Amino acid sequence: MVDNVNTYGERVSRLVGWGHWFSFFNIIAAMLIGTRYITQSPWPETLLGQFYLAASWVGHFGFLVFALYLLVLFPLTFIIPSRKLFRLVAVCFATVGLTVLLIDTQAYQTINLHLTPVVWEVLFSDESSNISADLQHLFIVLPLIFLLQLALSEWVWRKQRKLSHKHVGRPIAALFFISFITSHLIYVWADAHFYSPITAQKANFPLSYPMTAKSFMERHGLLDRDEYLERLEQSKGDAELVQYPLERIEFNRRSNPLNILVVSINNLRSDALNAESMPATYQFAQNNLSFNNHFSSSNDSYGVFGLFYGLPSSYSSSIQTQGSRPILIDTLKEKEYQFGLFSGDNFDEPLYGETVFRGMNFTGIAFNDRTSADSQAIDAWANWATEQGKNPWFSYLELTTVDNFSAYPTTQAQTAAEKLKEGYFESVSEADNEIAQLLQKIAELELSESTVIVITSNHATEFNESKTNSWGSNTNYSRYQLQVPMIIHWPGTVAGEYQHRTSHLDLSVTLLQDLLGVSSNPSDFSSGRNLFDESKRRWILAGDARELALITNKNTTVIDKFGNYKLYDQDYHRLKDQNPTLPVLMQGLTELQRFYVKSN
Repeated sequence: MVDNVNTYGERVSRLVGWGHWFSFFNIIAAMLIGTRYITQSPWPETLLGQFYLAASWVGHFGFLVFALYLLVLFPLTFIIPSRKLFRLVAVCFATVGLTVLLIDTQAYQTINLHLTPVVWEVLFSDESSNISADLQHLFIVLPLIFLLQLALSEWVWRKQRKLSHKHVGRPIAALFFISFITSHLIYVWADAHFYSPITAQKANFPLSYPMTAKSFMERHGLLDRDEYLERLEQSKGDAELVQYPLERIEFNRRSNPLNILVVSINNLRSDALNAESMPATYQFAQNNLSFNNHFSSSNDSYGVFGLFYGLPSSYSSSIQTQGSRPILIDTLKEKEYQFGLFSGDNFDEPLYGETVFRGMNFTGIAFNDRTSADSQAIDAWANWATEQGKNPWFSYLELTTVDNFSAYPTTQAQTAAEKLKEGYFESVSEADNEIAQLLQKIAELELSESTVIVITSNHATEFNESKTNSWGSNTNYSRYQLQVPMIIHWPGTVAGEYQHRTSHLDLSVTLLQDLLGVSSNPSDFSSGRNLFDESKRRWILAGDARELALITNKNTTVIDKFGNYKLYDQDYHRLKDQNPTLPVLMQGLTELQRFYVKSN
């Protein structure tokens, strides 16, 4: 029904004034709800960081709400002839907006992500019952928000003239405008100077896209490119803090102080461990514990990170920055284990010295050309083991023969692919000879009854079995690049084969629980579980610094840190028209954030 009390121009003018004040009070409401983001984010340690937080809080929500008013409600002012109908539309719009904001705060608190279509689907799936129930409780307040908005609408309409006579509108608008501009200018400077107390706040608020202007600053002489690149190199170590472990480790189980020898035959895929290619290692597997469905935690050298830390590789940069050693290593140190660390390339991979074995002494080997580097590493290990007294010891032995498979000569291969495969299996046979040498040394030193021996690999290698033009490693998360051997000799146990799916993330849990007496819940210090736990698991975790792969019996879901995903079938072919199982996606998103510190 058309309102004929005033002329069209007067009615529009009054509705525009009402809309400004209605938006202002909704800005205040949005800011109050937005305090949830602040409480769930790390508190800036510097005064400038705190000032930026306050300025961005005021400026961002002021801009966000007023921009939505200008884009949606302001045009409707000229279209909807009835002021009562227009106010009702505005009330409904504000109610929906604040409700969505509340849901976003809950998503940020739960999985540290803002709402996207994928996150929305995950949060409200029927199968994600616990989180979905918590979120659906928010809809209980929707009628209350609607009633409050109705009351606010009526109150602003009645008090509009009095509010206008106070002449506070322009100062308030100026405050929001100055806060918005100031926060972006501060971020421009912080981004150019890698000032982490400010840049770490980039994703605190929803729809927040702070301005950067490095190219503009460089063109106008405000930024020195060489100095910037130097700071960029220095800042690569900056990362979010990780709480590892989440709770204090408890020791209420009986410990068994056996020696531990972990052997990594780098680049060894699980199906290469067979009677033909690796007879000595295969026989060792038959006489001990063999986990035949085992996956590395990464498709590159960071599989070793998961092996010792029990965490996905996405945490590696933060762990390195903090200087945190694996809980397994620290526990062994506390129990006065001796350490012997040996490698066929003297630990050329920085991961060892900078992260896994940080601050520990490696046994450097002066290699010669008489035998292979791995054979010399095994001899050096045997000499070290001979010198150990009664104290238990831990030793890590890295064999790198299979890493260099492309250097092995081929005789029968015709194509490049055939040459690669033939060279690979030649190197595998050489690695088996070295394992036979190692097992002989163990027998001579009579260590079998006092030593847990683990033989595995950091990752596998692919020869385009997935038909995606993938060769080698670090190109996808197919089983051809992730499935590796896991053989364990455990004194006092009966030989057996296990077919349930296991992961590199499980080894540290197993040693801590069954050997070192840890009684804490594995979820407090790992993303894995005990290797001998044969209960059904929904997924196996793998990934790198950028992505997380969740591998189920049917498919593989690859998720990045922003919540974007891709789905692949068992042969690692892209499934573009299907969605992943929502509980799996939810758990993956949670696991990406679970160990990060949320507040200081």
